[in-house]
Order: sequence, then structure tokens, then C-alpha cells
Amino acid sequence: MSTSNESGGLNLPSLFTLFRPADEIPEHEIISGEEMPQPYRDLLVHEHHMTVTVESHHGDLVDVKILQRKHEGDSYSRKILLTLQKSGKVVQFGIVRVDLSFCTDEVRAKIIGGEIPFGRILIEHNVMRRIEPREYLRITPGPAMMEWFGMTEVQPVYGRLAFIHCNEKPAVELLEVVAP
Repeated sequence: MSTSNESGGLNLPSLFTLFRPADEIPEHEIISGEEMPQPYRDLLVHEHHMTVTVESHHGDLVDVKILQRKHEGDSYSRKILLTLQKSGKVVQFGIVRVDLSFCTDEVRAKIIGGEIPFGRILIEHNVMRRIEPREYLRITPGPAMMEWFGMTEVQPVYGRLAFIHCNEKPAVELLEVVAP
């Protein structure tokens, strides 16, 4: 397992340990965008919202299912699954940590409400943002992730760590892992 400090403190263990009891941090390695196999490269190696990317890839809108959340002052975190609206199939696992001080009251309420995928909220409310992928990951999924993704055999899954900058300040930390 490897982690890196190159991401300015953003790493997979720091996001996984936001929730108690802390999930087992999966074995993972940092890879380059060029090492990412297709179709994962198209799904992860870009500077767009994953909500839009997975909807385009699957030809269906996604809903958010919150597994856990934590809210303390201006800090809000949630562990989620994105599911296809038509089939309910899980297409992404994610953890997000947001500095809500960058949000208007309306955007803050929508995020905390947990009914709409995070990316869609930012897009619909025209929040000035820039997505900065920091690291790409090859992950060996644990039992929970395998269950979410409907996997019967262990095989690598792929993800990314990213910042979303609002008004050119890193306001959001993300872990996004796409289903195989």
C-alpha cells in the first residue's frame, strides 16, 4: 500500500478515517493517468464532475445514496454511492469533505439535504469551480466495496483523489471510485 504527501494532505486514508468506526482502508497504489486502463481512463482522467461523466457513460441520470455523513460547523463530509435511476445499479463510491463557508445558504442547504448528487448541485447553482485531480488509484476492494459493486471476485477498481476549487481556493476534497 502506498500513500503520498504530494496531494497537500489529501490522501485515501485521511478520507476513509472521517467516519467511525473507520472502514478498513483498502490496499491501493498511486498510478499515473497513462497507466489507467480503459474505460477507467475516460471515466477518471479529466477535469469534469464525475456526476456528469458517469451519467454520460451509462446513458442514465444518477441518484445519491448517503451511507454516512458528518457535519460540524462549516465542515461537512459524506460517504456515498451513486446509483443509476433506471436500474439502481451502483456506478460509483465516493467520499467528499466540503468547506461549506464557500457556499451560499441555498447551496449549503442542498448539500446538507443529501437528495441531489454533489456535482449536480454545483452545476445547477453555477458555483464557480475548478476540478483538480491530484492522484489516480488502483484499489483492491474490501468486502463492503465488493458488495456495493456486485463483485464476486477480487479485481482492481480505479479511482481518483481530487480537489474542487471554489473561487480558486480548495473547498472540496474528493475520493471517487468507479464500479468495474
